[in-house]
Amino acid sequence: MEQQPYRAPRKSGPRIAVIGGGHGLSNMLRGLKEYTENLSAIVTVADDGGGSGMLRQDLGMPPPGDIRNCLAALANTEPLMNQLMDYRFQEGSLAGQSFGNLFLAALNGISPSFDSAVRRMSEVLAITGRVLPVTTADVQLEAEFENGASVVGESKIFYCKKKEDCRITKVRLLPERPKALPEALAALEEADMIVLGPGSLYTSIIPNLLVEGIVEAIQRSPALKIYVCNVMTQEGETEGYTASDHISAIFQHSAGHLFRLCLVNSSPIPKSVAARYAQEGAEMLKYDTDRCAALGVELVSRPIAMVQEGFVRHQPDHLAQELILLHAERSVRIAGGRYRMEGRS
Repeated sequence: MEQQPYRAPRKSGPRIAVIGGGHGLSNMLRGLKEYTENLSAIVTVADDGGGSGMLRQDLGMPPPGDIRNCLAALANTEPLMNQLMDYRFQEGSLAGQSFGNLFLAALNGISPSFDSAVRRMSEVLAITGRVLPVTTADVQLEAEFENGASVVGESKIFYCKKKEDCRITKVRLLPERPKALPEALAALEEADMIVLGPGSLYTSIIPNLLVEGIVEAIQRSPALKIYVCNVMTQEGETEGYTASDHISAIFQHSAGHLFRLCLVNSSPIPKSVAARYAQEGAEMLKYDTDRCAALGVELVSRPIAMVQEGFVRHQPDHLAQELILLHAERSVRIAGGRYRMEGRS
């Protein structure tokens, strides 16, 4: 019989801080909010493409897209409001722009800071938990490649990697080491569980770890720390990568042993779907358990993937359930209602 996690009232659920960006993060939040109200999503602000990039360039504000996706995932409003937030204009100068992005941009215009604008939008959408930009600094992402080439701009990394046809060796923020939002640091230090990913390795996860104080806050936290690895490699970013390659890249940009658990998928992927991914140079991630163990990381394999409209995605409910089960299995409650990782100080 399939094991089900104990469902405590959401108000007394574990304090979970998640770090990342893109659709992977918002997808996971949809599942986690069913288990706990104590959610803090710490989101990258390095995006410079699409509608977010246009608003960033025109208005001088941090990119709203990943923030908006997380707010929508945690929203507890009527379906009409959710449709409105996700609506994209089809014609004219606003073609391709989402109403949610424009709404957040308007709030930013009447608020003293971007993070306060995010708080106000959180109130409008009555979200579960909170969404926090990792920094309010105006940052750009730069990538360096094995052949010495480099490119500035998150949206340009994909095309540059395809052109150079070699691996990314390093990414950095410009300016380097921007200050973290204090609330993001507090969320990490107070968390019972910290989850990195899922999401694009170099453009959604690692940029958060380059913000001053984030890695140190993770290290100080007594929380259970888990990395949710992608199911497939990503065209234009991680072709040919294994699970240990992902982990090594994170450690190289942050600190060794930042986490000791990595959750990976065991659900089979249909051959037809895998073949379509292969045409784009992507494949199902290989789990090199021994190399991961040499890095001090245990792989935990669970059925957490699904195919949606031809794309492989993490299944929100299954992913959340497995994370909650891991927290229950690997943590013990201590005085004051806090948790610590079992068997570790």
